[in-house]
Amino acid sequence: MKFFVDTAEIDAIAELNDLGMVDGVTTNPSLIKKSGRDIIEVTKEICDLVDGPVSAEVTATDAETMIAEGRKLVQIADNIAVKVPLTWDGLKACKALSDDGHMVNVTLCFSVNQAILAAKAGATFISPFIGRLDDINLDGMDLIADIRQVYDNYGFETEILAASIRSVNHIADSARIGADVITAPPAVIKAMVNHVLTDKGLDAFLADIKAAGIKIL
Repeated sequence: MKFFVDTAEIDAIAELNDLGMVDGVTTNPSLIKKSGRDIIEVTKEICDLVDGPVSAEVTATDAETMIAEGRKLVQIADNIAVKVPLTWDGLKACKALSDDGHMVNVTLCFSVNQAILAAKAGATFISPFIGRLDDINLDGMDLIADIRQVYDNYGFETEILAASIRSVNHIADSARIGADVITAPPAVIKAMVNHVLTDKGLDAFLADIKAAGIKIL
């Protein structure tokens, strides 16, 4: 499974990238706004930092302008994936940009039908939003499983990018189902290391070391 980091904070990306935990990055206008920086400037810095795809989102809602924005965004770096919404205009933009040979991440997916359309339009990635489905009392993991089944049935090459990740359980469940990629905030990825029994075992280990007076350096 590939890990994308859902942030525009350079320091957070760099920390995880140094550990080999970054296969790509997803951004959006809200994350860019939170960083307080110019969208082109921060996106270029992220692209220079990581080797994998960096999703940069269009701001328009009509196909013609989305295509124009996408063609501007891909000039930032070779590893840009243009992020478009799962609307009819977004699918038109996806088709045009993918036909140009650019990576496209179709976002805001909430149904299998939408995922099928995105794959047929040539999407590189489809981003089903797990957490937002959970918010309305639907199981977001069911959508990941359904898309996985349909894509496997027909050999679609579009990668399932599990998004709106809220917890480490979302990551583990996505991995079990077979999502190709997850994108999560840095804090959620770092929380994967936590386990109460690890903490308990380490406390006991340190107590034994102290009692025995063991030193290596």
